[in-house]
Parts: sequence; structure tokens; C-alpha cells
Amino acid sequence: MVEEQLALKNRIIGVLLRDAREQAEKSKRECADALGVSTSTITALEEGRKSLSLPEAEVLAYVLDVPPSYFWKQRPDLVEEGENPLPLEEVLNLRHRIVGALLRRAREEEGYSQKDLGEVVGCSGSTISAYEYGRRPIPLVELEMIAQHLKVPLEYFLDEQEGPVGQWTRCREAIERFQELPPEIQEFVTQPLNIKYLEVAMKLSQMPAGGLRDIAEGLLDITY
Repeated sequence: MVEEQLALKNRIIGVLLRDAREQAEKSKRECADALGVSTSTITALEEGRKSLSLPEAEVLAYVLDVPPSYFWKQRPDLVEEGENPLPLEEVLNLRHRIVGALLRRAREEEGYSQKDLGEVVGCSGSTISAYEYGRRPIPLVELEMIAQHLKVPLEYFLDEQEGPVGQWTRCREAIERFQELPPEIQEFVTQPLNIKYLEVAMKLSQMPAGGLRDIAEGLLDITY
């Protein structure tokens, strides 16, 4: 049953990958070069015959200009393609190790052994060990199931550091939050003359309640 669920999710992710690649007008070769793999590997990913890891999903999201969550929330948000000057293969290798370390920490905090976690996704404890030390990419569908079992969101494993993919992801998230603001607030924020007001608001938001109370009382004294 678990194997059937994983196979189905792999096929869904494959379709999403292919759609994003075609809409971004990227070739399989461009995606393969970003991951340091062959074009046949991209074909296998798109057909659901091979599992995508989270770091690979992050790098492909960067190349295809979609949010990383596109691959598990099915929420494409495509914009025009851009140039890609970053050493993505190095980023990818580092991210595999970071995701593995986060997995190990979450597992230990919940008190599970590697064998226990392997049983969740139908693999051996030695495979979980290879995941945790970055020796083997963690298939995204397995990581999603593991995250649910360890009671952490999949976003727990995302690149939130100062790496290029992390910076790009935060920028995209900031744009999404801005687009959710009411139109009148968007207009206010984008006016250069209002920057000083926004700076004051930022400083006030960092003040303790007592300080804000003193300012409010001072304003009342001036008003009355």
C-alpha cells in the first residue's frame, strides 16, 4: 500500500515537473545540467520512474522559476525565465547534507531509531543512515511521508539559510505576501515618500508595550 502511494505521488510530481519545464521553455538538458545528471534522468523523473529529492526540487524550482512548494502543493506560479549564473551542483550537494542533518535531528527529537523510520517508508535503517549523512538523496515523496510521521512540516527542510536558493525562495515568498495585501496598502508601500512612515512603523513594532503606552499618552497630552 505504501509503495503504491509513493508511486502515485512520484507520477504526480513528474507531471508537475514536465508542465513547469515546458511552460518555462526549458529543455531537459538545461534541467539535467543544473542537477549534474543525464537527460534520461530528467525523463525518468517526469515519467515518475525516479524519485525527486527536496534539494533537487529546490534547484529545479529555481531554474524553472516556480516556488519549491509547487511540487507538493500543486500551486504553480510561473514568471518569465531568467538567467542562471549560480553553481547549482555545489548548492545541491550541500543541501543534501543539510536536509539529512535536519532529518537526523527531527528523528532523534521524536525518539525514533533509523530502523523505525525506515519502516515508515518501506526501506532499511541503513538507507535512512545514507539519507541522514547526505550520501543518498531523499526522494521527495518519502521525505513528505517522513515529515508527517515526525510531526514537522515539509517546509522544515527547506533552504532558509543565506544560500542562493534560500535567498531566492524568501524573495518569492515576500512577493507573494505583498500580492496578498489590499491594493491601497500596496500603493502606500510602493510610494518613495512613505518610506519614512514605514521606518517609524518598524521602530514602533520593536518597542515594548510600556514604551508604546508612554508615546500614546504623550500624544494625548499634546492633543488635549
